[in-house]
Amino acid sequence: MNFLICIGALALLMFVAYRGFSVILFAPIAALLAVLLTDPAAVPPMFTGVFMDKMVGFVKLYFPVFLLGAVFGKVIELSGFSKSIVSSVISVIGRERAILSIVLVCVILTYGGVSLFVVVFAVYPFAAEMFRQGGIPKRLIPGTIALGAFTVSMDSLPGTPQIQNIIPTTFFGTNTWAAPVLGLVGTVFIMAVGLTYLEWRRRVAAARGEGYGENHINEPEAFKAEMLPNPWIAILPLIVVGVVNKLLTMAIPMFYGKSYEVKLTAAAKPLVTDVGPITAIWAVEGALILGIFTVLVFAFKPVSQKFAEGTKAAVAGSLLASMNTAAEYGFGGVIAALPGFVVIADALRQIPNPLVNEAITVTSLAGITGSASGGMSIALATMADQFIAAAKASGIPMEVLHRVAAMASGGMDTLPHNGAVITVLAVTGLTHKTSYGDIFAVTCIKTAAVFVVIAFYYATGLV
Repeated sequence: MNFLICIGALALLMFVAYRGFSVILFAPIAALLAVLLTDPAAVPPMFTGVFMDKMVGFVKLYFPVFLLGAVFGKVIELSGFSKSIVSSVISVIGRERAILSIVLVCVILTYGGVSLFVVVFAVYPFAAEMFRQGGIPKRLIPGTIALGAFTVSMDSLPGTPQIQNIIPTTFFGTNTWAAPVLGLVGTVFIMAVGLTYLEWRRRVAAARGEGYGENHINEPEAFKAEMLPNPWIAILPLIVVGVVNKLLTMAIPMFYGKSYEVKLTAAAKPLVTDVGPITAIWAVEGALILGIFTVLVFAFKPVSQKFAEGTKAAVAGSLLASMNTAAEYGFGGVIAALPGFVVIADALRQIPNPLVNEAITVTSLAGITGSASGGMSIALATMADQFIAAAKASGIPMEVLHRVAAMASGGMDTLPHNGAVITVLAVTGLTHKTSYGDIFAVTCIKTAAVFVVIAFYYATGLV
């Protein structure tokens, strides 16, 4: 019965997310219903002492990253830099290679720190124009964007400032550059197999005589030639974010040490900060701040004209995204405290290999919650100690745990109720029926890549 209560709570959360209801509202409802069925008297203490404690703790650590990432993406958009980058990549790769061009644009923007949600809006008009000119079915656009924005630059490439690559640092004491060799192996596999799949889909459609299609909705206006910023200046803020992130990752531990004590007055109680677990967070925050200032230096006039309204939208979006994930994190904390979770944990412990165990656990919870960051947060909050103990017993470095967890989170998270999936379909004016199959194929490729990386590690020992 206890096991069914946990499964029921997870199923309820997945159902309401799929139906489009707010996870912020229903995560505590689902969690506390499970508590109510287990011990009614425990509902208030579990809400205050577990759910809210976990939720607030998540916001405390990660909200600045969500906020700065959203503002950075918005100023990149307002400055015209995103259009310049997209246009330049297309001109270099060639319009006849529409799928490859759009994938590379998405990778560049997301690896540079732009939110994947911003990337969808920035890239779609160009993708629609290129697919129309190339006679490629519009229904392939969501899968193409998914391959570029939802995979390698989200959690595989070392150093990516996306939240999925930051969360593991606080559990494993690593940084965003963890296991670079494994990350690159996964990147090559995903890109090679993903592009091969999409090109196969394009050829099959062409053989059937299928073109772009007609009577589509949400069609963007035909792209008009306009004066765009110099592409080298446009890409500079993205380079700044990557370089500064790496430099700060190395410099912060050297400057602060393992812990840092602040005592501003003689009477004040010293504030002692454990620097190790939050080095990666500070590094990404500093990098994003400098990235924003770089945009302002080179494009102050166009950004300043719409900065007030633009940043309001960015702040609102970051609040929603961070609170959604924080609510799922609080939900996971409550579920982990229930007797039924012991059954789930014991079942997962039966998987003998620690890396396979971690990968299956993280990607399963990401799939159930429809969120890479939410599912990974739940998995690591409840089972990180078990993963660490098993890895140490097997001599596996924490960097490997980091990369496997990050990549696994971006696997089955893109089930139909995932927020990014719903967004890309809404923006492109397509439906699950017409376009989700290709997104799911990319999802399967991404999930398979995790196990390719695990096999590569055991075969070579390279990290």
